[in-house]
Amino acid sequence: MPNRRIAVIGAPLDLGAGRRGVDMGVSAIRFANLGQRLAELGYRVEDLGNLEVEQPERARVGPSNARFLPQIARTCSRLAGMVQAAAQAGKLPLVLGGDHSVAIGTIAGMAKHLRRSGQRLGVLWVDAHPDMNTPETSTSGNVHGMPLACSIGLARAGSRTWAASRPRSRRPRSR
Repeated sequence: MPNRRIAVIGAPLDLGAGRRGVDMGVSAIRFANLGQRLAELGYRVEDLGNLEVEQPERARVGPSNARFLPQIARTCSRLAGMVQAAAQAGKLPLVLGGDHSVAIGTIAGMAKHLRRSGQRLGVLWVDAHPDMNTPETSTSGNVHGMPLACSIGLARAGSRTWAASRPRSRRPRSR
């Protein structure tokens, strides 16, 4: 039987979008009895609570082409650590998010965990838009439109690249 342990991690981030409110989705999902419903399906659920997230009213907006980027990068770094720790403990990390920016930390944490065991991460991205903007191509500067580009190394989140998988050097095969 597959792993039946889930670690729920709340990431009520709404700094990456141009509108407030998506951070409330984390509470709404819990209010709808997520833990109980997963338990009824046979999972052991551990709710790790919410990451601490800076609020826009107290944060500096920063550059217009990547608004709140330092705050989002710090949150995603903490999230990556929580995701990696949960996976290393044999639990499936289930991240409840605010805006799409949380994907940066989620993907980075799982990729790091899998790399340690020689495995590779696959991501199936289903969305109304590809989230492949970079600070150079974004017309809004909203980081929630950049997580996939950031995760594959096309954009940077703060001072580091969050690429989930690094390109491997290809050596010609001997014949």
